[in-house]
Parts: sequence; structure tokens; C-alpha cells
Amino acid sequence: MVQLFDAERGTPVGTITDDQLRFLMGELEEESPRDRDYYIAAATVDMLETDGADAELVQLLRSALGGREGVELRWEQS
Repeated sequence: MVQLFDAERGTPVGTITDDQLRFLMGELEEESPRDRDYYIAAATVDMLETDGADAELVQLLRSALGGREGVELRWEQS
């Protein structure tokens, strides 16, 4: 399992599966091989949904935004 955190606030956002993380890694730009964070905006979530993200992941990401324009999410694999 993979834990997502709001990087700015340091608070947990939720847990995603390894498959969901692989999907994010395939869809989103990484600055380096060690990159463990992503900037997510509403348009990003829309794109991910269009590209086949499962409903649970889409819901989690929309919740993480919490009405903000965007959020930096950090992940940790356990």
C-alpha cells in the first residue's frame, strides 16, 4: 500500500494501491527518478479520469484538493 500526504500541511490524505501509484507514475511528470511528489490540480484529476483512473483514486484526489486550486501530494510506500 502507498500512503499519500499533503506535502504542504504534512497531513495524510489517504491510501492508494500499488497499481494506482503505477498509474500515476505513468501519467504524471516526474522531475527525477527519486521524485516522490506530484502537483495535482482539478484539471489534472479530470485528465486522469479521462485516461482511465479508477473511481476510488479520482475521489481521493478530488478530496485532497479540498476546494484549493491545487495541492502538492507526496507518497510513501510501506
